[in-house]
Amino acid sequence: MVVFRSDPCGICCIIITYGAVLYADYVVVRHLIIPAMSDSLWGMFNVLVFNLIVFFLSVAHMRAVMSDPGIVPLPSTNIDFSDIQNGQKKTLRNGWSVCMKCENYRPPRAHHCRICRRCIRRMDHHCPWINNCVGEFNQKYFMQFLFYVGCAAVHATTLVIVSWVLDPGVRGEHKHIKLVHSICLIIESLLFGLFVIAIGCDQMSAIFSDETGVEYVKKEGLHRNKPKMFLLKEVFGNGHPITWLCPLMDTTRRQTPLSMIDV
Repeated sequence: MVVFRSDPCGICCIIITYGAVLYADYVVVRHLIIPAMSDSLWGMFNVLVFNLIVFFLSVAHMRAVMSDPGIVPLPSTNIDFSDIQNGQKKTLRNGWSVCMKCENYRPPRAHHCRICRRCIRRMDHHCPWINNCVGEFNQKYFMQFLFYVGCAAVHATTLVIVSWVLDPGVRGEHKHIKLVHSICLIIESLLFGLFVIAIGCDQMSAIFSDETGVEYVKKEGLHRNKPKMFLLKEVFGNGHPITWLCPLMDTTRRQTPLSMIDV
């Protein structure tokens, strides 16, 4: 199911993201590679590699933006929760609970997002940079997006250094233009690089501890003891680890079934 939020903050973050990516691509090709490496295969190789990173980054980002994060479907008929509203506690089986905002039953580890206005399975957090929740079905794409942003930041920073080493004799106005763009690109790469390091480490910690960000804040973690490879396959699927890096492939992943409950 394709979803898109009309949240102004999220839309602005998406525009900023693609603006930064397109600017980085422009500087890398126009001001770094062409002046210093246009006469060698090394230059063509770096153009292809950087644009391949940008392509994978964009695909992973759009899949994270447009994918269903794990929205709990609403019931086809209204459910009477008057006894719960009146303060009478109702115990549900298998860890299921009731969301009074959605007026719906929700499976274990699902939480309500105030921005999406729906309950999300294994919701980690709502990320404005993808204008979507990071949940059970799209965490893989979010992790791929972080990985390729990090790759782009490292590659761009390396090309800035290599370009100035190979072409130190830039003169006049061209030198000032290249210097300004190089400084802007370094700052952008550092900012986005620090962002993905912080968020990526947080996501890996959440995966290996089997505890989402919401569960950590609410102290609802069950401290499960599962093998790390099993936990990674729950997010990325059962395919070969190399395929986990490709946002074009849909590897089979473990999904928590929505079983019927007695209330």
